[in-house]
Amino acid sequence: MVTLKQLAKELNVSISTVSKALNNSEEIGEDTVKRVKELAELYNYKPNKVALSLKQNKTKTIGVIIPNILNHFLAKVLFGIEREATNLGYNIITCISNESLEKEKESLLLLANGSVDGFILSVAEETQIKNEIDHFKKTISQGLPIVMFDRVAHDVLCDKVIVDDFDATYNATKGLLLENRKNIAFISNINDLSVGKLRERGYNKAILEENNQTPLVLKIKKKDDHQKKIKSFLKKNKTVDAVIAADSSSGIIAINTAINLGLKVPKDISVIGFASKADSIHSLPRLTTIRQHAKIIGAHAAQLLINRLENMHLNEDVKTKIIKTSLVKSKSTLK
Repeated sequence: MVTLKQLAKELNVSISTVSKALNNSEEIGEDTVKRVKELAELYNYKPNKVALSLKQNKTKTIGVIIPNILNHFLAKVLFGIEREATNLGYNIITCISNESLEKEKESLLLLANGSVDGFILSVAEETQIKNEIDHFKKTISQGLPIVMFDRVAHDVLCDKVIVDDFDATYNATKGLLLENRKNIAFISNINDLSVGKLRERGYNKAILEENNQTPLVLKIKKKDDHQKKIKSFLKKNKTVDAVIAADSSSGIIAINTAINLGLKVPKDISVIGFASKADSIHSLPRLTTIRQHAKIIGAHAAQLLINRLENMHLNEDVKTKIIKTSLVKSKSTLK
């Protein structure tokens, strides 16, 4: 590999002059800048990133830890993080925790040894169930800031990007009440996650504000047969005329199961679910969705972390950015 020293020797200038010319310093004349850049291009010179990071004490790299790469929402957030980080001159290294507390800890340890300047992450399911946060606090105490998104640990003092989960289900439930629905059910397979709990609370609040309504909740566990559970629930509760699903699969299964049971959607039963446009096409009629804007979440997470990295000296207070969801109406609810 060609080095700055070799370029400087061939051009008969100092190493400092070559470095400044490559960085377009105003201290260096145009002719010298041109000569340096032409020779660097000829030899295909690339800066040594490891040496540069040691010198600057910065890697310009972000560690991203996501719980599940197969989750469409999380994959889109990752896309948003990568795109925004690239625009701001940073690279990313991604680790998958696979919902495991130990894998999450290992990923933090692996990357906290000088590989990255900070982290963006969504908390693993096992971490939320066990409510363990010491590994996050330790990482932050080492001078490596963390930005959490979607699933967050509320007791960890760090920047966060969340969606309005509580308000989203509260408003969606109110919308179904305006359709004159009398028995609205809430179905979830993310009961142990912070977002699942917030969505259930929003639903409960809207229902309990109505005199003639009582909450009707189906919680599905990972080991359960989701389709069987939802079918049994709808057969047992024949008066259910609307469903709010905390996740995309429950919403899609609810529509398909209702039709299989001879119900007309949305005439007999309306269904709303948290899902993306790509998810909503898997049911007929198409699912009315609560859209979370995953790419925007990713972009904001990258902006928050990079802003903190580049202004560490200011010691700014931590921020929580709330991204507003959108209700995208389709044919599984009444007009």
